[in-house]
Amino acid sequence: MSLIEITQKVNQIASVWEQFKVANERRLAEIEKRQTADPLTLNQLEKINSVIQSYEEKMQRAEVSSQRPGSEFKASASLGDREHKNAFNTYLRTGDEFSLRNLNKKALSTISDSDGGFFITRGGIDMVVEGINEYSPMRGLASVTTISGDALEVIEDFDDAYTGWTQETESRGETKTPILNKKIIQVHEMYAQPKATQKLLDDSSIDAEEWLSGKLIDAFMRMENSSFITGDGAGKPKGILSYANGTTANTVEQIISGEKGVITPASLIKLYYSLKENFAVKGKFLMSRAAVQACRMLKDPTSGQYLWQQSLESSNPSKIFGCEVVQSADMPAPRDGSLSVAFGDFAAGYQIVDRQGISILRDPFTDKPFVKFYATKRVGGWRAKR
Repeated sequence: MSLIEITQKVNQIASVWEQFKVANERRLAEIEKRQTADPLTLNQLEKINSVIQSYEEKMQRAEVSSQRPGSEFKASASLGDREHKNAFNTYLRTGDEFSLRNLNKKALSTISDSDGGFFITRGGIDMVVEGINEYSPMRGLASVTTISGDALEVIEDFDDAYTGWTQETESRGETKTPILNKKIIQVHEMYAQPKATQKLLDDSSIDAEEWLSGKLIDAFMRMENSSFITGDGAGKPKGILSYANGTTANTVEQIISGEKGVITPASLIKLYYSLKENFAVKGKFLMSRAAVQACRMLKDPTSGQYLWQQSLESSNPSKIFGCEVVQSADMPAPRDGSLSVAFGDFAAGYQIVDRQGISILRDPFTDKPFVKFYATKRVGGWRAKR
Protein backbone atom coordinates (compact mmCIF):
# COMPACT_ATOMS: atom_id res chain seq x y z
CA MET A 1 0.00 0.00 0.00
CA SER A 2 1.48 3.35 -1.09
CA LEU A 3 1.80 6.44 1.11
CA ILE A 4 -1.04 8.10 -0.83
CA GLU A 5 -3.31 5.08 -0.31
CA ILE A 6 -2.47 5.00 3.41
CA THR A 7 -3.27 8.71 3.72
CA GLN A 8 -6.59 8.16 1.96
CA LYS A 9 -7.47 5.31 4.34
CA VAL A 10 -6.58 7.43 7.38
CA ASN A 11 -8.81 10.26 6.14
CA GLN A 12 -11.63 7.82 5.42
CA ILE A 13 -11.45 6.28 8.91
CA ALA A 14 -11.39 9.74 10.52
CA SER A 15 -14.44 10.82 8.50
CA VAL A 16 -16.41 7.65 9.23
CA TRP A 17 -15.53 7.85 12.95
CA GLU A 18 -17.02 11.35 13.07
CA GLN A 19 -20.16 10.01 11.37
CA PHE A 20 -20.31 7.23 13.97
CA LYS A 21 -20.16 9.74 16.84
CA VAL A 22 -22.90 11.90 15.28
CA ALA A 23 -25.18 8.86 14.91
CA ASN A 24 -24.39 7.70 18.43
CA GLU A 25 -25.21 11.14 19.88
CA ARG A 26 -28.57 10.87 18.16
CA ARG A 27 -29.06 7.42 19.72
CA LEU A 28 -28.28 8.73 23.20
CA ALA A 29 -30.69 11.65 22.72
CA GLU A 30 -33.44 9.27 21.59
CA ILE A 31 -32.91 7.07 24.66
CA GLU A 32 -33.04 10.07 26.97
CA LYS A 33 -36.20 11.36 25.33
CA ARG A 34 -38.26 8.18 24.99
CA GLN A 35 -36.20 5.44 26.76
CA THR A 36 -35.41 3.66 23.50
CA ALA A 37 -33.42 4.29 20.34
CA ASP A 38 -34.90 4.44 16.86
CA PRO A 39 -34.21 1.15 14.97
CA LEU A 40 -33.08 3.22 11.98
CA THR A 41 -30.42 4.88 14.12
CA LEU A 42 -29.23 1.52 15.45
CA ASN A 43 -29.10 0.15 11.91
CA GLN A 44 -27.06 3.13 10.77
CA LEU A 45 -24.62 2.69 13.67
CA GLU A 46 -24.18 -0.96 12.82
CA LYS A 47 -23.42 -0.15 9.18
CA ILE A 48 -20.94 2.58 10.08
CA ASN A 49 -19.27 0.27 12.58
CA SER A 50 -18.86 -2.35 9.84
CA VAL A 51 -17.23 0.24 7.59
CA ILE A 52 -14.76 1.24 10.32
CA GLN A 53 -14.00 -2.41 10.96
CA SER A 54 -13.41 -3.05 7.27
CA TYR A 55 -11.00 -0.12 6.95
CA GLU A 56 -9.03 -1.22 10.02
CA GLU A 57 -8.75 -4.81 8.81
CA LYS A 58 -7.55 -3.72 5.36
CA MET A 59 -4.82 -1.53 6.88
CA GLN A 60 -3.72 -4.29 9.25
CA ARG A 61 -3.54 -6.81 6.40
CA ALA A 62 -1.51 -4.35 4.33
CA GLU A 63 0.96 -3.84 7.18
CA VAL A 64 1.30 -7.59 7.82
CA SER A 65 1.78 -8.24 4.11
CA SER A 66 4.54 -5.64 3.90
CA GLN A 67 6.37 -7.26 6.83
CA ARG A 68 5.87 -10.87 5.73
CA PRO A 69 9.07 -12.54 4.55
CA GLY A 70 9.16 -13.47 0.89
CA SER A 71 11.29 -16.17 -0.66
CA GLU A 72 14.34 -15.55 1.56
CA PHE A 73 14.22 -19.10 2.90
CA LYS A 74 14.11 -20.63 -0.57
CA ALA A 75 17.02 -18.49 -1.74
CA SER A 76 19.20 -19.07 1.32
CA ALA A 77 18.24 -22.67 2.13
CA SER A 78 21.16 -25.00 2.68
CA LEU A 79 21.77 -28.06 0.55
CA GLY A 80 20.41 -30.22 3.37
CA ASP A 81 17.22 -28.12 3.57
CA ARG A 82 16.68 -28.40 -0.18
CA GLU A 83 17.29 -32.15 -0.10
CA HIS A 84 14.79 -32.50 2.74
CA LYS A 85 12.20 -30.44 0.86
CA ASN A 86 12.62 -32.46 -2.35
CA ALA A 87 12.42 -35.75 -0.47
CA PHE A 88 9.39 -34.60 1.50
CA ASN A 89 7.57 -33.46 -1.65
CA THR A 90 8.30 -36.84 -3.22
CA TYR A 91 6.79 -38.54 -0.16
CA LEU A 92 3.67 -36.35 -0.33
CA ARG A 93 3.19 -36.99 -4.05
CA THR A 94 4.03 -40.69 -4.29
CA GLY A 95 4.41 -42.11 -0.79
CA ASP A 96 8.05 -43.03 -1.50
CA GLU A 97 9.83 -42.95 1.89
CA PHE A 98 13.28 -44.05 0.69
CA SER A 99 14.83 -40.56 0.33
CA LEU A 100 13.43 -39.35 3.67
CA ARG A 101 14.67 -42.41 5.54
CA ASN A 102 18.06 -42.08 3.87
CA LEU A 103 18.24 -38.44 4.99
CA ASN A 104 17.21 -39.49 8.49
CA LYS A 105 20.22 -41.78 8.73
CA LYS A 106 22.72 -39.03 7.97
CA ALA A 107 20.89 -36.01 9.48
CA LEU A 108 22.06 -34.50 12.75
CA SER A 109 18.43 -33.78 13.63
CA THR A 110 15.74 -36.37 13.08
CA ILE A 111 13.48 -36.29 10.01
CA SER A 112 11.03 -38.96 11.17
CA ASP A 113 8.67 -38.87 14.15
CA SER A 114 9.04 -41.67 16.67
CA ASP A 115 5.23 -41.82 16.90
CA GLY A 116 4.95 -42.46 13.15
CA GLY A 117 5.13 -40.31 10.05
CA PHE A 118 7.65 -37.64 9.07
CA PHE A 119 8.27 -34.09 10.22
CA ILE A 120 7.60 -31.39 7.64
CA THR A 121 10.61 -29.36 6.58
CA ARG A 122 12.00 -26.31 8.36
CA GLY A 123 10.59 -24.07 5.65
CA GLY A 124 7.17 -25.71 5.97
CA ILE A 125 7.19 -25.31 9.75
CA ASP A 126 8.16 -21.64 9.39
CA MET A 127 5.27 -21.15 6.98
CA VAL A 128 2.74 -22.79 9.31
CA VAL A 129 4.03 -20.98 12.41
CA GLU A 130 4.02 -17.58 10.70
CA GLY A 131 0.53 -18.20 9.30
CA ILE A 132 -0.89 -19.26 12.67
CA ASN A 133 0.78 -16.35 14.48
CA GLU A 134 -0.63 -13.87 11.97
CA TYR A 135 -4.22 -14.84 12.76
CA SER A 136 -3.91 -15.82 16.43
CA PRO A 137 -4.82 -13.01 18.84
CA MET A 138 -3.71 -14.97 21.92
CA ARG A 139 -0.31 -15.86 20.43
CA GLY A 140 0.25 -12.15 19.88
CA LEU A 141 -0.62 -11.44 23.53
CA ALA A 142 0.64 -14.38 25.61
CA SER A 143 4.10 -15.76 26.34
CA VAL A 144 5.09 -18.52 23.91
CA THR A 145 7.78 -21.13 24.61
CA THR A 146 8.95 -23.92 22.29
CA ILE A 147 10.15 -27.19 23.84
CA SER A 148 11.44 -30.52 22.56
CA GLY A 149 9.66 -32.67 25.16
CA ASP A 150 6.07 -33.24 26.25
CA ALA A 151 5.81 -30.70 29.08
CA LEU A 152 7.20 -27.44 30.38
CA GLU A 153 8.04 -27.05 34.07
CA VAL A 154 7.57 -23.54 35.43
CA ILE A 155 7.96 -22.13 38.93
CA GLU A 156 4.97 -20.14 40.16
CA ASP A 157 5.59 -17.57 42.91
CA PHE A 158 2.57 -16.62 44.98
CA ASP A 159 4.19 -13.95 47.15
CA ASP A 160 6.82 -11.24 47.09
CA ALA A 161 10.18 -11.45 48.81
CA TYR A 162 10.63 -9.17 51.84
CA THR A 163 12.48 -5.96 50.99
CA GLY A 164 13.41 -2.81 52.87
CA TRP A 165 15.88 0.04 53.28
CA THR A 166 18.81 -0.28 55.66
CA GLN A 167 22.17 1.22 56.57
CA GLU A 168 25.51 -0.51 56.88
CA THR A 169 25.40 -1.10 60.64
CA GLU A 170 21.67 -1.62 61.06
CA SER A 171 20.11 -5.03 61.57
CA ARG A 172 18.06 -6.59 58.82
CA GLY A 173 14.55 -7.87 59.28
CA GLU A 174 13.83 -11.54 58.83
CA THR A 175 13.72 -12.47 55.18
CA LYS A 176 10.28 -13.43 53.91
CA THR A 177 10.59 -16.40 51.58
CA PRO A 178 8.20 -16.38 48.59
CA ILE A 179 5.81 -19.30 48.33
CA LEU A 180 6.90 -21.33 45.31
CA ASN A 181 5.04 -24.00 43.41
CA LYS A 182 6.17 -26.12 40.47
CA LYS A 183 3.68 -26.26 37.64
CA ILE A 184 3.90 -28.69 34.74
CA ILE A 185 2.23 -27.50 31.54
CA GLN A 186 1.51 -30.49 29.33
CA VAL A 187 1.35 -30.24 25.55
CA HIS A 188 -1.72 -31.80 23.93
CA GLU A 189 -1.92 -33.37 20.50
CA MET A 190 -4.26 -31.90 17.92
CA TYR A 191 -4.67 -33.29 14.44
CA ALA A 192 -5.93 -32.34 11.01
CA GLN A 193 -6.59 -34.53 7.96
CA PRO A 194 -6.49 -32.47 4.77
CA LYS A 195 -6.98 -34.51 1.61
CA ALA A 196 -6.21 -34.12 -2.06
CA THR A 197 -6.72 -36.06 -5.27
CA GLN A 198 -3.76 -37.84 -6.75
CA LYS A 199 -4.23 -35.70 -9.86
CA LEU A 200 -3.56 -32.55 -7.82
CA LEU A 201 -0.48 -34.13 -6.23
CA ASP A 202 0.84 -35.17 -9.64
CA ASP A 203 0.65 -31.58 -10.92
CA SER A 204 4.30 -30.46 -11.02
CA SER A 205 3.28 -26.77 -10.97
CA ILE A 206 1.92 -27.18 -7.43
CA ASP A 207 4.30 -27.19 -4.48
CA ALA A 208 2.78 -30.03 -2.45
CA GLU A 209 4.31 -28.86 0.82
CA GLU A 210 3.07 -25.28 0.39
CA TRP A 211 -0.42 -26.61 -0.39
CA LEU A 212 -0.34 -28.79 2.71
CA SER A 213 1.02 -25.97 4.90
CA GLY A 214 -1.84 -23.70 3.84
CA LYS A 215 -4.40 -26.32 4.83
CA LEU A 216 -2.71 -26.87 8.21
CA ILE A 217 -2.59 -23.15 8.99
CA ASP A 218 -6.36 -22.86 8.66
CA ALA A 219 -7.14 -26.05 10.60
CA PHE A 220 -4.70 -25.61 13.49
CA MET A 221 -5.34 -21.88 13.82
CA ARG A 222 -9.08 -22.35 14.40
CA MET A 223 -8.53 -25.13 16.94
CA GLU A 224 -5.86 -23.23 18.86
CA ASN A 225 -7.70 -19.92 18.93
CA SER A 226 -10.77 -21.57 20.40
CA SER A 227 -8.88 -23.56 23.04
CA PHE A 228 -6.82 -20.60 24.30
CA ILE A 229 -10.09 -18.79 25.05
CA THR A 230 -12.59 -21.47 26.10
CA GLY A 231 -10.67 -24.78 26.28
CA ASP A 232 -11.55 -26.87 29.34
CA GLY A 233 -8.06 -28.32 29.84
CA ALA A 234 -9.21 -31.91 29.19
CA GLY A 235 -6.95 -33.10 26.37
CA LYS A 236 -6.54 -29.52 25.22
CA PRO A 237 -5.14 -26.21 26.56
CA LYS A 238 -7.16 -24.54 29.31
CA GLY A 239 -8.56 -21.23 28.06
CA ILE A 240 -8.67 -17.93 29.92
CA LEU A 241 -12.46 -18.01 30.29
CA SER A 242 -12.48 -21.50 31.85
CA TYR A 243 -11.02 -20.44 35.21
CA ALA A 244 -13.20 -19.89 38.26
CA ASN A 245 -13.93 -16.37 39.45
CA GLY A 246 -11.48 -15.17 42.10
CA THR A 247 -8.25 -13.38 42.92
CA THR A 248 -6.29 -16.34 44.29
CA ALA A 249 -4.10 -18.88 42.49
CA ASN A 250 -5.61 -20.56 39.42
CA THR A 251 -8.57 -18.17 39.27
CA VAL A 252 -9.40 -15.14 37.14
CA GLU A 253 -11.33 -12.22 38.57
CA GLN A 254 -14.67 -11.48 36.91
CA ILE A 255 -16.31 -8.04 36.89
CA ILE A 256 -20.11 -7.83 36.61
CA SER A 257 -21.45 -5.11 34.30
CA GLY A 258 -24.57 -4.43 36.36
CA GLU A 259 -26.88 -4.67 33.34
CA LYS A 260 -27.88 -7.96 31.75
CA GLY A 261 -26.20 -8.53 28.42
CA VAL A 262 -24.75 -5.00 28.30
CA ILE A 263 -21.21 -3.63 28.60
CA THR A 264 -21.40 -0.46 30.69
CA PRO A 265 -18.89 2.38 31.12
CA ALA A 266 -18.79 1.72 34.87
CA SER A 267 -17.94 -1.97 34.36
CA LEU A 268 -15.10 -1.15 31.94
CA ILE A 269 -13.68 1.39 34.38
CA LYS A 270 -13.91 -1.13 37.23
CA LEU A 271 -12.34 -3.82 35.04
CA TYR A 272 -9.40 -1.55 34.24
CA TYR A 273 -8.74 -0.54 37.86
CA SER A 274 -9.17 -4.07 39.21
CA LEU A 275 -5.76 -4.97 37.77
CA LYS A 276 -2.65 -4.14 39.77
CA GLU A 277 -0.89 -1.06 38.43
CA ASN A 278 2.32 -2.88 37.45
CA PHE A 279 0.23 -5.17 35.22
CA ALA A 280 -2.23 -2.52 34.02
CA VAL A 281 0.54 -0.44 32.40
CA LYS A 282 1.10 -3.39 30.03
CA GLY A 283 -2.56 -4.38 29.91
CA LYS A 284 -4.58 -4.98 26.75
CA PHE A 285 -8.27 -5.53 26.12
CA LEU A 286 -9.46 -8.66 24.32
CA MET A 287 -13.00 -8.82 22.95
CA SER A 288 -15.19 -9.91 20.04
CA ARG A 289 -16.26 -7.76 17.11
CA ALA A 290 -19.72 -7.31 18.68
CA ALA A 291 -18.13 -6.14 21.93
CA VAL A 292 -15.95 -3.70 19.99
CA GLN A 293 -19.06 -2.15 18.48
CA ALA A 294 -20.66 -1.86 21.93
CA CYS A 295 -17.55 -0.25 23.42
CA ARG A 296 -17.33 2.29 20.60
CA MET A 297 -20.64 3.77 21.77
CA LEU A 298 -19.69 4.20 25.43
CA LYS A 299 -18.96 7.58 27.03
CA ASP A 300 -17.43 8.48 30.37
CA PRO A 301 -20.39 9.38 32.62
CA THR A 302 -18.41 12.19 34.26
CA SER A 303 -16.54 13.88 31.41
CA GLY A 304 -18.87 12.91 28.57
CA GLN A 305 -15.84 11.86 26.51
CA TYR A 306 -15.85 8.66 24.47
CA LEU A 307 -13.99 5.80 26.15
CA TRP A 308 -13.00 4.50 22.72
CA GLN A 309 -9.92 6.10 21.17
CA GLN A 310 -10.22 5.42 17.47
CA SER A 311 -7.04 4.49 15.62
CA LEU A 312 -6.24 6.28 12.38
CA GLU A 313 -3.28 4.06 11.46
CA SER A 314 -2.47 0.38 11.72
CA SER A 315 0.74 0.97 13.69
CA ASN A 316 -1.25 2.70 16.43
CA PRO A 317 -4.22 0.44 17.30
CA SER A 318 -7.51 1.63 18.78
CA LYS A 319 -7.45 1.94 22.56
CA ILE A 320 -9.56 2.20 25.70
CA PHE A 321 -7.97 4.09 28.63
CA GLY A 322 -4.79 4.17 26.55
CA CYS A 323 -4.65 0.36 26.36
CA GLU A 324 -4.69 -1.51 23.04
CA VAL A 325 -7.86 -3.33 22.01
CA VAL A 326 -7.34 -6.75 20.39
CA GLN A 327 -10.19 -8.47 18.60
CA SER A 328 -10.90 -12.21 18.74
CA ALA A 329 -13.77 -14.07 17.08
CA ASP A 330 -13.63 -16.66 19.88
CA MET A 331 -14.53 -14.17 22.61
CA PRO A 332 -18.29 -14.26 23.30
CA ALA A 333 -20.59 -11.47 22.14
CA PRO A 334 -22.24 -9.41 24.91
CA ARG A 335 -25.19 -11.29 26.35
CA ASP A 336 -26.59 -12.23 29.73
CA GLY A 337 -23.92 -14.07 31.75
CA SER A 338 -21.18 -13.85 29.10
CA LEU A 339 -17.54 -12.97 29.77
CA SER A 340 -17.26 -10.63 26.81
CA VAL A 341 -14.24 -8.45 27.64
CA ALA A 342 -10.90 -9.59 29.05
CA PHE A 343 -8.22 -7.21 30.30
CA GLY A 344 -4.77 -8.00 31.53
CA ASP A 345 -1.06 -8.33 30.95
CA PHE A 346 -1.46 -11.51 28.94
CA ALA A 347 2.30 -11.99 28.51
CA ALA A 348 2.56 -12.37 32.29
CA GLY A 349 -0.79 -14.09 32.71
CA TYR A 350 -0.94 -16.85 30.10
CA GLN A 351 1.69 -19.29 28.89
CA ILE A 352 1.52 -21.09 25.53
CA VAL A 353 3.82 -24.07 25.00
CA ASP A 354 4.70 -25.50 21.59
CA ARG A 355 6.45 -28.79 21.00
CA GLN A 356 8.87 -28.69 18.08
CA GLY A 357 7.80 -30.19 14.79
CA ILE A 358 4.66 -31.06 12.86
CA SER A 359 4.32 -34.69 11.86
CA ILE A 360 2.70 -35.97 8.64
CA LEU A 361 1.52 -39.49 7.81
CA ARG A 362 0.35 -40.16 4.23
CA ASP A 363 -2.80 -42.27 3.92
CA PRO A 364 -3.89 -43.23 0.36
CA PHE A 365 -6.19 -46.07 1.47
CA THR A 366 -9.03 -45.04 3.79
CA ASP A 367 -10.72 -42.40 1.63
CA LYS A 368 -10.08 -43.40 -1.98
CA PRO A 369 -9.81 -41.76 -4.49
CA PHE A 370 -8.43 -39.10 -2.14
CA VAL A 371 -5.06 -39.15 -0.42
CA LYS A 372 -5.35 -38.04 3.22
CA PHE A 373 -2.53 -36.51 5.24
CA TYR A 374 -2.79 -37.11 8.95
CA ALA A 375 -0.99 -34.15 10.56
CA THR A 376 -0.31 -33.73 14.28
CA LYS A 377 0.88 -30.73 16.24
CA ARG A 378 1.38 -30.51 20.01
CA VAL A 379 0.54 -27.41 22.02
CA GLY A 380 -0.37 -26.51 25.60
CA GLY A 381 -1.67 -23.45 27.38
CA TRP A 382 -2.19 -22.47 31.02
CA ARG A 383 -2.85 -19.42 33.14
CA ALA A 384 0.52 -18.27 34.45
CA LYS A 385 0.84 -16.99 38.02
CA ARG A 386 3.35 -14.16 38.17
